Amino acid sequence: MIALSLAEIAEVVGGQTHDIPDPSAQVTGPVVRDSREAAPGSLFAAFVGEHVDGHDFAAQVVEAGAVAVLASRPVGVPAIVVDDVQTALGALARHVVRKLGTTLVALTGSAGKTSTKDLIAQVLQRKAPTVWTPGSFNNEIGLPLTALSATEDTRFLVLEMGARGIGHIRYLTDLTPPKIGLVLNVGTAHIGEFGGREQIAQAKGELVEALPPAEEGGAAILNADDPLVRAMASRTKAKVILFGEADEADVRAENVRLTDSGQPSFTLHTPSGCSDVTMRLYGEHHVSNALAAAAVAHELGMSAEEIATALSEAGSLSRWRMEVTERPDGVTVVNDAYNANPESMRAALRALVAMGKGRRTWAVLGKMAELGDEALAEHDAVGRLAVRLNVSKLVAVGGREAAWLQLGAYNEGSWGEESVHVSDAQAAVDLLRSELRPGDVVLVKASRSVGLESVAQALLETGAEGEVAAR
Repeated sequence: MIALSLAEIAEVVGGQTHDIPDPSAQVTGPVVRDSREAAPGSLFAAFVGEHVDGHDFAAQVVEAGAVAVLASRPVGVPAIVVDDVQTALGALARHVVRKLGTTLVALTGSAGKTSTKDLIAQVLQRKAPTVWTPGSFNNEIGLPLTALSATEDTRFLVLEMGARGIGHIRYLTDLTPPKIGLVLNVGTAHIGEFGGREQIAQAKGELVEALPPAEEGGAAILNADDPLVRAMASRTKAKVILFGEADEADVRAENVRLTDSGQPSFTLHTPSGCSDVTMRLYGEHHVSNALAAAAVAHELGMSAEEIATALSEAGSLSRWRMEVTERPDGVTVVNDAYNANPESMRAALRALVAMGKGRRTWAVLGKMAELGDEALAEHDAVGRLAVRLNVSKLVAVGGREAAWLQLGAYNEGSWGEESVHVSDAQAAVDLLRSELRPGDVVLVKASRSVGLESVAQALLETGAEGEVAAR
């Protein structure tokens, strides 16, 4: 964070100083909410959680070097006391972003946000110092914490924005006003909370509404292949840039193909030229993500050749998102267990099949959360798709939703040992340990709450120990 005195922070957030001997003392380190991350020069934001109260760690963080605590009550150590810590954190982020004057890039979408954010960050980092959202730290707490990690050297600030309802993105853009806004897609993630795709589109479009007009440098980067996203062009005064595979897209891909290992390769076309890309990531769905990142980079002055090189060398910065590991016995484990929605499930299954040409493929799938009334139909559809794609084995893990996955596969023509429903992650591990053969490819994917990353981890530990089924 940029250096700010405690007195200045208190003024910005409308707080009262308590137990502070020197109000001119400066916060020079990060703003953190996890007491374990407190370090010399930091500011600790004390949140009251369901199970843990951050105020209880006030003395500990100050002992670790924190200059003060941002708190909702006095804590007996240097503190700035406010009515609401979250609101204060947002006000501080707004102040710092405006003071820095860095170019802020914000992105949202139903699927692919984190992977695309990671690509944008790696591309822009080649041009100038860049700060970006870690993982999926994209809500009303994570976003200001990310913004506050920017320093005087930061040229680009890339912020992922999530939403679970109308007005959420508007709130985030008020905290950190973007110059460039990117909307990836409108799908069915969280549709149970929104009520429908039209409501999701309304919420996601709040991002382009927040952009400055074109004459002030505002740019809305929209997916030409998604009609609901493309229609957002009418909701912004910013310059509109289209990306996608459509002929009229400003940034587009041609000659899209997959390598033998399932990595996408294509020719990138931008208004400034074209260049070939072969990605290190897996799955054709990353083409759209790469085009989105390329559109951002082009708008910020990078050449087609620079962008193509950066995309070809970029990897995944966030865990459990299409992490591909090959065991010593040749079993390939694809850990995509961080989260799941219908769009990302379909993309992951297609990637599995592309990677598994000539090999047995396993789809170990679990519940997709927050689908509301669409849950039965969407799980059934994913089970059916696994059969249509000729996935060798479907292992549905969990309760009712897993049963729906298997039922979809069964109704599509999968029976016998081609699909199976197991109760939990350990049952899935036991089944896989007994039946995997060298050379098999295993995809593990479900919503975060299911915790299927434990299946991938167990399979990798098994491979390291050399325990392979003799078949």
